[in-house]
Amino acid sequence: MRKLFIPLFSLAVVVSCGTAKNAADAGGTQSSSVAKGDNAFLSAYKEIKAEDLKKNLYVIASDEMEGRDTGSPGQKKAGQYMVNYYKGLGISYPKALGSYYQKVPADFMKKRGGGNLPDSENILAFIEGSEKPEEIVVISGHYDHVGTRNGVVYNGADDDGSGTVAVMEIAKAFQAAKKAGKGPKRSILFLHVTGEEHGLFGSEYYTDNPVFPLANTVVDLNIDMIGRDDPENRGKQYVYVIGSEMLSSQLKVINEAANKKTNNLELNYKYDDPNDTERLYYRSDHYNFAKNNVPVAFFFDGIHEDYHKPTDDVEKIDYNLLAKRTQLVFTTAWEIANRTDRIVVDKK
Repeated sequence: MRKLFIPLFSLAVVVSCGTAKNAADAGGTQSSSVAKGDNAFLSAYKEIKAEDLKKNLYVIASDEMEGRDTGSPGQKKAGQYMVNYYKGLGISYPKALGSYYQKVPADFMKKRGGGNLPDSENILAFIEGSEKPEEIVVISGHYDHVGTRNGVVYNGADDDGSGTVAVMEIAKAFQAAKKAGKGPKRSILFLHVTGEEHGLFGSEYYTDNPVFPLANTVVDLNIDMIGRDDPENRGKQYVYVIGSEMLSSQLKVINEAANKKTNNLELNYKYDDPNDTERLYYRSDHYNFAKNNVPVAFFFDGIHEDYHKPTDDVEKIDYNLLAKRTQLVFTTAWEIANRTDRIVVDKK
């Protein structure tokens, strides 16, 4: 997650930090496909495993990746690992893009305060929907971190190695459903963005140059740090969910229903308070979708003691909790991708 907040943007938000109204009030789950008897969902859900998340994270956040700074050789190694992973699953890229890579030019980043960063790449994997392929559900996470400083590698296991491997694992679950003949009705874009730590550059570049029209983008579920806990919630089974009711009256309802039907984590809405000084709604990649009127939900574990320090290592990840949070995002995405109606955008 980006360390410095963005003071140049402002957005009037009226939110509630309490529990969402029931599903019937918002029309949120009348077409729900996430049910105990949904064998296709349950089979795909079980594909998300703590041991697989751990296996991938031990590569993504290894010293070999040199802290994955934007455009660095280490980041490119991590990116190649991810591309090979998608190839191994039989998940391709958007046809219009022609590869898994969307170049983010150095000049683009420099004009936005990116200094002398080299060219970098967003990585995109794609599963086409079976019934409404033109409608796109985006699941995003940044795969860059802050690199190496004074000879010390900042591995960024949580920030955002955890989100990176979660997106990969969710892709595996959707692909398993597709192979079983139960693929998503809407298309799913698995978007790994670069340059987040320097200024949300990769997600800004994507939303400025979308592979699919933003008007057809149903939601962005953004995952940035979901492998740890913060001091305020030490030992709890929880996750912060940020921005889920900013633009749509249905998204928060759908996410809460998905949570109750799965791991029933404690959903914490602390950072939806417009008076919160951390301003986290503006500090990760979902914001570039939100400012383009795409509903978003940002899944986050909080500011812990190893945030942006070289001690953010793989050994400190709670892999069981990481799996539960990943399952929640998958379940929410499954519902949005398969429900009869597209979720509404009815807030400003």
